[in-house]
Amino acid sequence: MRRRGLLLAGAGVLAAPALHAQGIWPQRPVRLLVPFIPGSAPDVIARQLADRLTPALGQPVVVENRGGAGGNIGFEAAARSAPDGYTLLLGTNSLVINPALTTRQLGFDPFRDFAPVTVAFAMPHLLIVPPNGPASTAELIASLKARPDQNYASGGNGSGAHLAAELFKATAGVQAVHVPFRGAPDIVNNVMSGQVQFGFPTLSTATELVKAGRLKGLGVTSATRNHALPEVPAIAESLPGFDLTSWFALMVPAGTPAVAIKRVDAAVREALADGAFRERATADGSIAVGMGPEPFAAFLRAEAAKWGEAVRISGAKVD
Repeated sequence: MRRRGLLLAGAGVLAAPALHAQGIWPQRPVRLLVPFIPGSAPDVIARQLADRLTPALGQPVVVENRGGAGGNIGFEAAARSAPDGYTLLLGTNSLVINPALTTRQLGFDPFRDFAPVTVAFAMPHLLIVPPNGPASTAELIASLKARPDQNYASGGNGSGAHLAAELFKATAGVQAVHVPFRGAPDIVNNVMSGQVQFGFPTLSTATELVKAGRLKGLGVTSATRNHALPEVPAIAESLPGFDLTSWFALMVPAGTPAVAIKRVDAAVREALADGAFRERATADGSIAVGMGPEPFAAFLRAEAAKWGEAVRISGAKVD
C-alpha cells in the first residue's frame, strides 16, 4: 500500500508541470499543414479556418502547403511532427483512401498516428467538361462508349478526383485514360483548355468557372444537387446510387495535449455558428459540418470502410 501511494504521489509531481504547460497553450505560432497545393479546395478551406483560429487562439495560425503524392507527403510530415499542439493537419478523405490504394507501407497510419479534432466541412466533386463538351452526363457516357481513348484529369494518383472518376467509369461501364496532375487547379485548367475531356475536381474549385461559362458542369457527385449550382443535376439522376463526398477536417499528431484539441474544436464550432462566416464559407458549395472529436473518430472508421469499398469497386490502384 505504501509503495502504491508513493507511485501515485510521484505521478502527481510529474504531471503538474505538464498540466500547467497545457493550460497556457499556445505560446507561439501554430502551423496548419495542408497536404495539397495552394489554390486547391483543402487549401482554401484551411486559410478560412486559419483566419478564424488566429484570433480565437491568440497566436498566428500559419498555413504550410506540403502537396504531392495524393496527399501522402503532407500526411507523413504531420505524422512525424511533435505532438505538442503546434502542428495541425488539414485532413481529408484521402487520409483513409490512400492506404486502400496500395500494398506498400505508407509513412503514416490514419488511426495510430493522428487524433481527430473536428470535421469542419464536406464537399461533393463536380463532373466538368470543356464549354463545347457534352451537354449532359448521359451524353458524356455515350461519347466514352464510342471513343474509350479519351482522357480525364485528376489531382494525382489516389486523390478524390481520381477515385471519383474511376468509380464513375465502373458504374457507367466506360473506359477513359487517366492523366494525373498535382491538384484540382490543374484539373480545371486542363479541362478548360481542352487538353483533357473531363475531370472531377471538388465543386468549389470549379463553381465560379462554371457560372462564368468557362467550364460546363454536368453533375455533382453527392446524392442530391448542391446549393451553389442548383441547376446542375446530381450524377445519381443518371446513375442511380452514385454518391461520393469529400470532407475537410482538422487533426493533430497522436498524443497532442487534450487542451489543444478542445480549444481548436471549440474555435471551429464558434466559427461555424457565426452566420456571416458560415455563409461566406459555404458560398462555393461547401457544406458546414462541425463534428467534434468523439463522433469524428467513429466517422473516420466508417469512412475508411466506405472508401475502401469504393476503391475495390473501382479497381483503382497506386503502386
